[in-house]
Formats: sequence, structure tokens, C-alpha cells
Amino acid sequence: MNDGRRLADVETRIAELREQIRYHNYRYHVLADPVVSDAAYDQLMRELQALEAAHPELIAPDSPTQRVGAPPAEGFVKVRHPAPILSLASTQDADGVREWFTRISKLLPEGVSPDDLAFAVEPKIDGLTVVLHYENGLFVQGVTRGDGEVGEDITPNIRTIKSIPLRIPVSGRLDDGKATPSLSFPTFHPSTIPSRLVVRGEAFIPLDKFDEMNRRQAKAGEKVFANPRNAAAGSLRQLDPSIPAGRPLHIYVYQVVAAEGATLLTQWEALTYLRALGFPVAKDVVRLESLEAVIDYCQDWMTLREALNYEADGAVIKIDDLAIQTALGVVGKDPRGALAFKFPAREATTRLLDVDVQVGRVGTLTPRAVLEPVEIGGVVVRHASLHNFDDVTRKDVHIGDTVIVKRAGDVIPYVVGPVEDLRTGDERRIEPPTHCPVCGELAVHPEGEVAYYCVNVACPAQVKARAEYWAAWMDIEGFGEKAAELFVERGLLRDVGDFYTLDREAILALEGYAEKSTDNLLAAIESSKTRPLSRVLAGLGIRGVGETVAQLLAGHFRSLDALADASVEEIEAIPGMGPLTAAAIVEWFSHAPNRAVVDKLRRAGVRLAEEAEPPAEEREKKPLAGKTFVITGTLPSLSRGEAKAFIERHGGKVTGSVSRKTDYLLVGESPGSKLRKAQQLGVPAIDELALLAMIEREGKEQEQAQLPLGL
Repeated sequence: MNDGRRLADVETRIAELREQIRYHNYRYHVLADPVVSDAAYDQLMRELQALEAAHPELIAPDSPTQRVGAPPAEGFVKVRHPAPILSLASTQDADGVREWFTRISKLLPEGVSPDDLAFAVEPKIDGLTVVLHYENGLFVQGVTRGDGEVGEDITPNIRTIKSIPLRIPVSGRLDDGKATPSLSFPTFHPSTIPSRLVVRGEAFIPLDKFDEMNRRQAKAGEKVFANPRNAAAGSLRQLDPSIPAGRPLHIYVYQVVAAEGATLLTQWEALTYLRALGFPVAKDVVRLESLEAVIDYCQDWMTLREALNYEADGAVIKIDDLAIQTALGVVGKDPRGALAFKFPAREATTRLLDVDVQVGRVGTLTPRAVLEPVEIGGVVVRHASLHNFDDVTRKDVHIGDTVIVKRAGDVIPYVVGPVEDLRTGDERRIEPPTHCPVCGELAVHPEGEVAYYCVNVACPAQVKARAEYWAAWMDIEGFGEKAAELFVERGLLRDVGDFYTLDREAILALEGYAEKSTDNLLAAIESSKTRPLSRVLAGLGIRGVGETVAQLLAGHFRSLDALADASVEEIEAIPGMGPLTAAAIVEWFSHAPNRAVVDKLRRAGVRLAEEAEPPAEEREKKPLAGKTFVITGTLPSLSRGEAKAFIERHGGKVTGSVSRKTDYLLVGESPGSKLRKAQQLGVPAIDELALLAMIEREGKEQEQAQLPLGL
């Protein structure tokens, strides 16, 4: 009797899972509007697969495990694919890759050794799968994946994607503009036009274009897309082709589904073939000779995720030999000869439990979502940014909503928007604050501004944030968030000027501060007095004054006193300065407490003026003139600020991010993502010793160039 009840429970759970998965398949594949994350969907599918494996008598022909995807939507002509457009089994770690390889090694054709296998590894782009048909070199049809057997004809929309060739071969040139190398396929030559060719690719929107598109949409009062994948899928499923024509769609092609007139033996040959015909093929594809090399590549490539200009949720590992791929066959919906190495999820759905308000260093009152804990990218997320209250209203987010939360790289998670279809009617509106949650002062909302503010400069939350911000800009090492909280709570810091009158004995009395740590902190504070004026200006926390604006102001006014006496008109006259920032600067200096802070800094001996600017001809003689540097990691003898000042003193320029205009990346211990970006762009990386040697070498060369001929 108990066994019967357990089986009945299993049957009920299987029915529930099938219904949920069908619904999510419909939202994802048909409406292109998913309401759960990929990770949540995968968890449902794994549970169903496990239950059916334990009870094979309960497997039904219409179970989601027995098919590839969802049925195509009504409203488009249905097209049967010439071969199944399959999905992939997946794993998230190296052990999963090794287990997959162990399984398929037992199924290899006779005479084939696992050691003989090579692999093609490709990016797993998060877009919309499309299948393109060509006859005698002409594009004739574009079809969605649909359920893997039957898709939807979206030919007019596909034609709007400029990267798709309407005739092949396009030319005898590759993506990089170099002449196509000689191909040695047994039955193919680049001049041959296949009589029939069907290829598979992924349509997507590049990230930079996606941001531009969303800005245009918002400015026009139109829908802003939650992510590039939804934008691409929604664009291609429009009945009016003028809609996708106005959107920055792109495609990468990665599979030959059917071909007449070409015999392709490997996946690598297929990719080369597609590129030679003029199809866009991702540059991030490699051919590797061993499984361990594949694992290393996937793990290394995962770290470059943030540098990509497209959304990728993993890498696809394929047995390179196409005949062996075919011989391995298919299990359920997945080909045995390929596997997806999936990245940790960056997006999830969870419930918004409440909203708290945080107070920033200039009094900005910012809403923060309190979430039902959810794992994103291997990190449990309990809070997420809501940006500002205008954004809350625009996105129509309510307390109690199921919301989409995104975490890109190491940045703070943020709420993308609500899943309105899951609302129950019990949700509550999020109202802007009327008072500061820390000090209780009335909140103000200046006309023409988005933000709400606490204007009490003595608000403890503001003092803590300003102290931490000042320490970061002035390179006061060892003084972070916890230190700021402790020093403010104990009354040692009421403003940033108090850094320079801190008493050694008072610091020693604090928990966690011994003689060495106290002396190190005081030495760092003393050293901060020599930071350039631009650092002082940025560290004061004036609204709108970041690194770039601070450098403009320091270069123009040359002293803090001159800036303090300037009018709005004088500041606004500087190229690159706007009226709001100019007004904010004048307003900041108009407050007596802020002037008092400046007086404290002056009495302490903090540098409040720029050194005299050398003549232009003298600047050009400096050894690093014309060179742009970026700094990453911890240098052996210089702090970040000291290194920046050192480079600038020798004529160089220091920027915050790596680009093609960067000449050198100065690398210290524990470098971050900047090193990976530099490697990807081919920017030379140097250490501190190499920088010193460069200055010495360049200086000698310039001296030699100035010597009279014959010496």
C-alpha cells in the first residue's frame, strides 16, 4: 500500500514537472519572453529526467524529455528541417566534461582510440537559433529552430540582417580581410557553388549596439528590452520586417546541416568552409588535440566573458571528426558527440521582499531591493540595485513581485524588471522616501533631478561614505568600509579634514589596531598630503566631479582657492563642463562646513595647488610623452596613485580602462580583468621594473638625439 502511494506521488510530481516545463518552453521558444532563469529551467528538467530514469514505465511520448523544444507559434508558415536541429547536454565543471568523454569513449567505432580524437570548441552564444537555406548560391529561406523538427519561416526578417550573405560565395576574402587560403577538401574548391546548402547559426545583438538601442527606445518612450537575447528573438518574430530592419541584429554561423557539392570531414573544415563562403563565423573558435587542453581552454575562456561583445552562456565542445559524431548517435534530444560547458548563470528570478533606502556620500537616497536569496554566478544574492525611484516607476516594480535579477561579472546585481504574468494582486507600490532613513531629516527632490537627497552634512551615513571615498582617492591604504564605520562611530572623524589630526593613542584604543597597523595608517595619511590637486578635488565628493572633471578643473584653475572663488559662468566656460556640474561646484563651496574642511586640509599641509606647468617643448622631451598607460594589480614599491603621478611626471597619460589606444598595461601582483582584456587586444604588459627601464632608455635616446652630429 505504501509503495502504491509513493508511485502515485511520483506520477503526480512528473505530471507537475511536465506541465511547468511545457509552459516555460512556450514562454522561451514561442513568445521569446521567459519568466524563469536558465538555471531554474535546467533544474526542473534534471528532476524530471531523474524521475523518468528511475521509473521508465512512466515515460510518455509527449514528455518534454522526448522532444527537442517547443512547437512553433501560430501565424508563421511551418517548415520541416532537412535534419533535426538538436540541443545539447550540458555540464558546468571539468569533471562533467571528463565523465562525458568517458561515456562516449566506450561507444567509439571499432579501431578508433580516444587518444586519436581532436575537438572543435565554439562559443555558446545566447541568441535565437536560425536555419538558413541556399539554392545555387542564393539565400531562399530562413527558419527558426522551433521544436527541432519543424520551425517557422521568417525569411523576410532574416533578410534584414546585414551580416547574412544573400549570395554565396561572397568573395575570396576572410573576415579579417586577408585572402582566403588554399583549401584542400577532396571534393570542394572555393569557386564551387553548392547546389543546395543549409546552415545553422545564432542571431543576436552585440552588447554595445544593444545599449545604444535601449537608449534610443527609452528616449522615444518605447519598450526597453531586458536583455539582448529577448531583443533578438522578439525582433525576428515580428510580422512586419521593418521592425527587425531597424535593429542591430547580427549572426554567427557554426554548422552545416546539409550540403550538396561539398564533402566535409571535420567540424573545423566546416567552419573554414563557411568562412570561405562569406558567412560570419565567431573568431573565438579553436581546434584542440586533447581533452585536458579543451578543459583548460573552456576555463580560461570563461574568464574573458566580460570582454566579449555578445552574450555567451558557455562554450560548445564538439568531436571534430563529423563521421565519428554521426556514429555516436543521439540520446533523447542530445547528440552524444557534443557537449555544452555552461558558464554560471548571470540572471535569475526571485521574489522582491522589501526595499530599503541607502544614503550615499553626497546624501543621495538610493533604493535597494531586499530579495529572497537566489544563487547567480556561484554567489548567493540577497540584495540588488534598483538604481533610482524614477527607474522603479518606469520598470513598474512592486514589493512582492517576482523579478528578474542580473549579475554581470563582479558588479552589483540589479533588478531588470518584474515578471508581470506571475503577479497575484497582493503586490505593493514602492514610494519615494519623505525622510532620511538614518538621521530623519526631510528628503528633498530638486527640480530637474532624478535623485532624492538628505541635505544634512552631519548625517552619519554620509560621513562614513565620504571618509571611505576620500581614503580611496588619496591612496590611504588600509582604510576601508569597516574602518570608516568604526572611526565615525567613535567620533574620530566628522569630516575628511579630521584624517590629518588623528591621535595615535586614540587609534591604538580601537579594536583591531596594534602599533604596527596604527603606524602604517598614519604613514599612509601623511603620504596622502602629496597627492595631486585632481585627486583632492575628486576625493571631496562634489556632485558631478569624478576623475575626468577633476583633471579639467585642476588643469584650468591650478589651485583649490581659485576654483572656490569661481562663478558658475567661469566654470561652465571650460570645454567639457556642463551647467549642472558647474552649479553643484559653486553650491558646494558656498556651504560653510565645506569651506571649513578645506581650511583643515590647508592647515594640515595637503597639496591644494598644481605645480607650475612646464613649457610645451619641455613636456615633449619627457621620456613617456605621447604614451598611454593603464594600471592593474598591486605594484611592489608604488601605490596606484604614486604610479599614476610618476607616469604623468615623465610625460605619460594614465587612463582607467584598456582599449586599442592603450600603449602599455602596468601590471602588479593579483591583476584583474584588465590583464585579460590587454591580452585579447594585444596591448603589451610591463611590470614596475620595465617601466623604470623604459624611462631610463627613452631618456637616453632623447639625449642622444639632441647631441650634435659626429659626437
